Amino acid sequence: MIPKLRVARPTNNLAALRHFYVEGLGLQELYAFAGHDGFDGLMLGHPRAPYHLEFTQQAGHVVPPAPTAENLLVFYLPERAAWEAAVARMLAHGYPAVPAHNAYWDRQGRTFADPDGYRVVLQYAEWNF
Repeated sequence: MIPKLRVARPTNNLAALRHFYVEGLGLQELYAFAGHDGFDGLMLGHPRAPYHLEFTQQAGHVVPPAPTAENLLVFYLPERAAWEAAVARMLAHGYPAVPAHNAYWDRQGRTFADPDGYRVVLQYAEWNF
């Protein structure tokens, strides 16, 4: 059995993250909840993928800044047309590419910062690991 992966993290701006990851990155909203023990949240991904991202916002709680330039989510897109379309979608939704801290990611990819400052890399390469 292969486990499924959930990456979960808090935010101060759930609506801004929804726009970045759904409209910009093209992930689907798989589930959303409100008022669950003081938390609102959403889960994003692709229905058939073995992973999803969960973002939560807690009423009355401020999440301190946590990211560094090396906190990355990397999406491997091996088809050139799909990679170009993904980069174009991010740019069209107002998310400019940012220089990667590690130059490796700039050779075959583009890096974007989400509204919380976490980095997402769209890598034009095969997943070979």
